[in-house]
Amino acid sequence: MTSFQSSDWIDMQYESRLIGKEILCTFTPDRALAAPVFCFSGMAPFEVVSGGTVTKELGSYTEIQLPDLAADTPYELTIRYAKGFHPANRAWLPLGPFLRVAGEAIPLPKPPSGCRPQPLPDLGPFPGLPLVPQPQSWVPSGGTLSLDGIRCTHPALEAVAALAERKDWHFQGDIETDIALADFAEDAYEIEITQQGITIRAADYGGVFYAGITLLTLLQQGPLPCGTLKDAPRFGWRGQHLDTARHYYAPETLCELLDLMALLKMNRFHWHFADDEAFRLEIDSFPELWQKTAFCGEGHLLPGLFSGALTSGGSYSKDTARAIIAHAKALNIEVMPEIEVPAHAIALTHVFPDLRDPDDTGTETSVQGYRGNVMNPALESTWEVLETIMAEVGALFPFGHVHLGCDELPEGTWMGSPLARDLMAREGLETTDDLLGWTIARLAAKTTAHGFRPCAWEEAAKGNNGGIGNGALLFSWTGQGPGLAAARAGYDVVMSPAQHVYLDMAHTDDPDDWGANWAAYVSLADTIAWEPVPEPELAARIKGVQGTFWSEFTTEDAQIWPMLMPRMLGVSAKAWQTADITTEALTQLAHVYQSGLGPQVWSQQADQP
Repeated sequence: MTSFQSSDWIDMQYESRLIGKEILCTFTPDRALAAPVFCFSGMAPFEVVSGGTVTKELGSYTEIQLPDLAADTPYELTIRYAKGFHPANRAWLPLGPFLRVAGEAIPLPKPPSGCRPQPLPDLGPFPGLPLVPQPQSWVPSGGTLSLDGIRCTHPALEAVAALAERKDWHFQGDIETDIALADFAEDAYEIEITQQGITIRAADYGGVFYAGITLLTLLQQGPLPCGTLKDAPRFGWRGQHLDTARHYYAPETLCELLDLMALLKMNRFHWHFADDEAFRLEIDSFPELWQKTAFCGEGHLLPGLFSGALTSGGSYSKDTARAIIAHAKALNIEVMPEIEVPAHAIALTHVFPDLRDPDDTGTETSVQGYRGNVMNPALESTWEVLETIMAEVGALFPFGHVHLGCDELPEGTWMGSPLARDLMAREGLETTDDLLGWTIARLAAKTTAHGFRPCAWEEAAKGNNGGIGNGALLFSWTGQGPGLAAARAGYDVVMSPAQHVYLDMAHTDDPDDWGANWAAYVSLADTIAWEPVPEPELAARIKGVQGTFWSEFTTEDAQIWPMLMPRMLGVSAKAWQTADITTEALTQLAHVYQSGLGPQVWSQQADQP
């Protein structure tokens, strides 16, 4: 599939390629190597078909003992993903590969990584206003208003001007803009453009801000068309999630993502900085948690999970978090942190092994291949850690929402723990799901007591106690079904179905594409091919739409942009628009944004061959 030459100083050839469900790795050193160990990571646990022996594994990170390698003689190793995982594309080749020889790490050439943006069909110009999302209504009056920019005296317009300056776009100028208060819904606005000037009507900061975003976008196309534009969002929650636990993104990248969200009128950033692989927020209560897990690789507590890198990572100080929160607030975006418990906690349980019952005989394994990645709710130490972390993290984020996680608990968890079984007997619990529901409900009650609204993934509705309760907001991710069931049970729900808005999914089934495929291959068309509220009687319970991006496949920041765009256009449209948008229209608008009207990050590509 692909062939890579090593750097000259390595003096070694290395190739990895997909052959059906197997991966063939070929090593050709220019000198004899005694007992080398092949170290790498991937998307799930591996097993050897032929050519070596697995000596260490943690999740997808794997070390394979090879025999002595002769000089200038190719040696072949065949591996495959365990438990039925089928590699979809080149993203599933070994990541961050290196050989360890006599205690020395010798990096091997990395495969060209990152998504290559798919070409969009040319369907001609878009007939309406070049905006994503599309406004509720536009009534042209004829003529245009030529201007060099508008005068920004309102804080929201000043924030738009600052965004324009970061993008090197023109926005500020001499044209006076009248701003009138109006009895509009939250974030709604009206713009009247005449040949004499511009009038904005809105009830709040968000409405004025989004009016400014609309004007900024239109200004990049030339003179403004005269007429009246009326607009309001369908949903109050228009979100984008980013996993910064699997890959550490520079703060500047997070701010650039927030700018992109603002341009698409999205208003909720779900910051996922804690998972199995790391806890990246520099909290004061347990500094060893981030100090020991922020970096992974050779010589660190955790190896190069997913990236396979010799060393990678980083952490966010509280001052950095405050700066990101302030940047978001100016863009009318609230930031929700996620602490991710009780599963997805390998980082926590490695730093604090006393969060698990020492007599637990269970062998449950997570889908990522981790054993022992769940805290035990029967231990008081678990509650001391959880409540302390939740309280400190929640206090840092003014939004007042704390996402507790609660997803992907391995089947059979806690059933081998005597302490957990005793707890279940006392509380009338019978299954793993029952104990999960009891655990997340208790943590949610503590969250509410601290003044924060608890949030969680869809699994939090499970259990014979009715689930998390406590006014929690749930996120439906495996599909719409669990979200609809939770809404029927009285929960507020944000729809984030993987088949439509998981932007880490590969765009296509091309083996030269990049990304996951467990849920679907998600094209631009797929992002709008669904209805967030298929049962009208549940409309009051379905609070919004959120795009999601997991970072198992990300080794460099720039790799996210061609994965997010153009598909974030579809997420934006579903979150804001009441009326449907056609695939043809969305494709036409994607061309407009690609040509320079929209985010400049569109054209960024990483590690292209």
